[in-house]
Amino acid sequence: MVAKPHTKSTKRTLRKKKVHLKIEDLEAFLNEKIKVNGKTGHLAANNVKVEVAKTKVSVISEVPFSKRYLKYLTKKYLKRNSLRDWLRVVAVNKNTYEVRYFHINDGEDAGSDHE
Repeated sequence: MVAKPHTKSTKRTLRKKKVHLKIEDLEAFLNEKIKVNGKTGHLAANNVKVEVAKTKVSVISEVPFSKRYLKYLTKKYLKRNSLRDWLRVVAVNKNTYEVRYFHINDGEDAGSDHE
């Protein structure tokens, strides 16, 4: 008797939280740029799906998929669209990232001395 190899499905999620971001463009970017076994464009053949629901993009994979790689690609997307100066990618829990605005204090700078 031969044991079947167990394929564990991993799900990585990216949420947008009150951010003006074109979620469909991000989905298209991820579909185009995600590499599986060193090659782009082979998502369907390797059982990797990128799904969109209202404010959430999910990457579902049956092959090992790094959460850090999803963060890297999201940062690359933000940089390409000149959004990296206002938005950041934050880990919310083990399988989820959120895209949020930077917290900018409108008060005094602690490091500057004005006389």
